[in-house]
Amino acid sequence: MGKSLKRAILFVLVGAVATLGVFAAAQQEMPAAKQITIYMQMGGTQGDPSTLARTKGAEAAAAANNVKLFEQYSGWDPQKMIDQFKEAIAANPTGIVIMGHPGEAAMEPLVDQAESEGIIVTSGNNPLPDIQAKYEDKGFGYAGADLYEGGYLTGEAMVKAGLQAGDQALVYDIWHQQGRSRSAQGVYDALVKAGLQVDKLDVTNDVDTDASLAIPILTAYLASHPNLKAIGTQHGNVTAVLPKVLQAAGKKPGDVIVGGIDLSPATVDGIQSGYISVSFDQLLYLQGYIPVSQIVMTKLYQIPGLDINTGKGLVTPQNVAQIKPLIDSGYR
Repeated sequence: MGKSLKRAILFVLVGAVATLGVFAAAQQEMPAAKQITIYMQMGGTQGDPSTLARTKGAEAAAAANNVKLFEQYSGWDPQKMIDQFKEAIAANPTGIVIMGHPGEAAMEPLVDQAESEGIIVTSGNNPLPDIQAKYEDKGFGYAGADLYEGGYLTGEAMVKAGLQAGDQALVYDIWHQQGRSRSAQGVYDALVKAGLQVDKLDVTNDVDTDASLAIPILTAYLASHPNLKAIGTQHGNVTAVLPKVLQAAGKKPGDVIVGGIDLSPATVDGIQSGYISVSFDQLLYLQGYIPVSQIVMTKLYQIPGLDINTGKGLVTPQNVAQIKPLIDSGYR
């Protein structure tokens, strides 16, 4: 890991700690108030690797701030996120945490409705920049990665792991949803800039819900592309199954450079075994803790929306052992 990246990670972590310190200090001085109710979109399915740390962070913030938290799991289905947002508005809570996967056109009318009814709205994981600018003074913030930047960082790390100009690569991700393809586009652009020959393959809605369905798809792709040198993705659950894909295809660790995202136990095992060269770390715990705290601080102290980039880390075989205990316990 380069010095500049270490400094960037340190800066983000120091900033995050300072932010949490502000939240904690404010909590100690919090005036007596009735319990705050928050509905929060968590993304995937309860307990899955790309969701667990976010849930832990949200639950910790709720416990610290006398919040009644209602967790909403969508299986990453944008239409379900829209339906859940409508359900949350109908419940008239203090605040709602949403994700931007359905896109600004779909979410803006609902945010307008919620705000008109006095409900505080903020976002996490996938940004809604125009809506955020519109309602920032009312507490609409963002806690999540800069998606393109994180993908590009992953692609650069894949190249450094041993790729060369002319090598064949695949970026397997959700290309049919513009909002969810930004990070994958970053991976793609970094690989193309390095001179690789890069294909795109779309993750279908079925695979998005059940990543194990990717195994036969990618095994077949590898069989038809015997010279493939790299697979990149910014889908956490797909990242977790890539070691099984490579094993099913008869590949040894290092035969195919893999770059992914998030830190599920299977992904960590893949990094330790050498099947995964790098995984982008979004610090999902903060993506849970900060939005809940944002709503509390906006409600009590009229704090405007904070924009916090939680995605600066890369986990590789060189540093995974240092944070594995936190990964195993669901905090990273």
